[in-house]
Amino acid sequence: MIAYVTVGVDDMTLAERFYSAFLPALGYELEEYHGDLSYVLPVEPGQTPVSPDFYVKSPFDGGPALAGNGNMVAFQASGQKQVRDLHAAALAAGGSDEGQPGFRDSYGPNFYVGYLRDPQGNKIALFASNPDEPGRDG
Repeated sequence: MIAYVTVGVDDMTLAERFYSAFLPALGYELEEYHGDLSYVLPVEPGQTPVSPDFYVKSPFDGGPALAGNGNMVAFQASGQKQVRDLHAAALAAGGSDEGQPGFRDSYGPNFYVGYLRDPQGNKIALFASNPDEPGRDG
């Protein structure tokens, strides 16, 4: 199981504006620690986390943060409308569009996804694959 995912950023203020525009709507709570951001899903005492935490940090080596080519973090939304709403909120909060929400021919008929870049250039996907919603073919 993946315990956490980390992305590096140079401007924590821009990053917080971007990630706080959509992660709380997905159930994540923001915790700040030594100037870095930790987005965590609440866990009942005695329970084991089922999803990874998401950390936004300055690089430990003091160098500039670099977005990885081919790296992406995907967050699951409850449905297609939430994907559209959160994609729009993230764009308004300083993100850039990497693919408007919709279906893609190369994925399954219920996989609905929108792609973004955070202000640092890290690639983010917001997706839903709810079989109770209309699919690409219907």
